[in-house]
Amino acid sequence: MGDVGLVLGAESITLQTLPVELLAEIFSELDLDSLIVISCLSRRLRAVTADSSLNPWRRPILRNLHLERAYEKSLFHLSVRSIVPRQNWIEILTFASPSFLLFDSTLPNLKSSEWEECFCRRFLPGWTKWKNGNSWRETFMKILYRVWHRSRSSCTSDESWTKYIVLNRNGSVNELEAASRSFNPLAIFHEMKLQNNLVHLPTQIRVVLQLMDVRILALGVINRPRTPLTVNRNAHAFLYPPGLEPPVLMHCSTAYCRLSCPTPSHTHSNYPMYTPGGGDQRWHPDATLGEGVEWVGGLMVTVQLYPSDPHGFTANGLHGSELFGGTNHAQFASFTWRDFLVIAPWMEKRITKCIYGQGLGIH
Repeated sequence: MGDVGLVLGAESITLQTLPVELLAEIFSELDLDSLIVISCLSRRLRAVTADSSLNPWRRPILRNLHLERAYEKSLFHLSVRSIVPRQNWIEILTFASPSFLLFDSTLPNLKSSEWEECFCRRFLPGWTKWKNGNSWRETFMKILYRVWHRSRSSCTSDESWTKYIVLNRNGSVNELEAASRSFNPLAIFHEMKLQNNLVHLPTQIRVVLQLMDVRILALGVINRPRTPLTVNRNAHAFLYPPGLEPPVLMHCSTAYCRLSCPTPSHTHSNYPMYTPGGGDQRWHPDATLGEGVEWVGGLMVTVQLYPSDPHGFTANGLHGSELFGGTNHAQFASFTWRDFLVIAPWMEKRITKCIYGQGLGIH
């Protein structure tokens, strides 16, 4: 390869003479198969591909994980190649589909702290209850299998009760639970509407956030209230963080930081800010409120499991009860007060009281 290049003046420019930073930038545009071949051509090129600070593997790996297509075959056993920096496996374990990690890939040998980071980036914090003294690797794989299994069946043996959150219009929050086998958010929220004399109004469903294995849904009611007593200010603040209204949706704000643990899917990568591309529909014209329209009554927040795979289902273009259609999208998991504060930390100062169970918390 040293004889092939461009002649510029008295110097010959080849792959061997280019700066390593430029080489890494070029290599990052290749697919994984080509990058593996490049790493075998010379000692210098191997050193460039193996350098963890340059890391030309990251972009090809993320392209595999984020595009809706089958993974490259080279990704399946990438862990056996010592030239691939270990930090790439943090993102693979965070974003790859459960079926790929469980049944198709060769997993790497990572430190316990790295497995813990993978767990925190992929799953809700409330799910650490399943650790029970096990190693982080064992816990990660166990939860991943439960997610894969539950998203494809009606089995609820691992979680008999499903927790959910209700934002009340008086500023308090209730953490409630219902039997997992018969858990139906639409039926539960219908009962809430009956109690608040809102049954005549249609149920509004919003996708607040989409992670790799779950989507966080909010069920509420909008109306033109005659009195402010029925308005739920916290419902609006949760769905549309204050200060992020148009036209500053995509601009960084000192009041908000991008969510990293758990890490949103690529459709909500800027959360809580707006993510362009069609997946984040919180500010879609059909989802925003018209003049004089407010959220009234309680707002229910729950977590829906869904199969995340290269050809997986996304919430793009789906509204209302369509999100509950099909056997693969009727399974739910627990969502606790702890989970709520992690995905919406700006709400902590707005909530007056957290009540575990029914009632108003008055003793």
